[in-house]
Amino acid sequence: MKYVTTLAAVTGLTALLNAVPAAAADTEMVYQFYCAQCHGSTGKGDGPNVTKDFPVSPRNFTDAAEMNKLSNADVKNVILDGGPSVSKSPMMPPWGKTLTEEEVDGLVQYLRVICACEGKQG
Repeated sequence: MKYVTTLAAVTGLTALLNAVPAAAADTEMVYQFYCAQCHGSTGKGDGPNVTKDFPVSPRNFTDAAEMNKLSNADVKNVILDGGPSVSKSPMMPPWGKTLTEEEVDGLVQYLRVICACEGKQG
């Protein structure tokens, strides 16, 4: 019986540990699919859709000084409701009906990794 309990505990722990990297990988895939087209694969605002004729400059997520001005709630709201919801460009579409809440929360955390910043509290 002790063997079965130990095996179950090890299996459960292994599954839990393997789930964390998978979630991070999934978030990066979501970013690369939905965000990188404008914001760039590394978040510098230089995605393949951004040409000299592009009407706006997408946010550079690596600019910690600018990203620190935004709370996580601010970032989440822009992802969910798009640029016009915060008086920014309509070129930033709303993703609230496309992405799950977990995907959006993951993106917020992923952007904090890209900027190497925590953002303003609140």
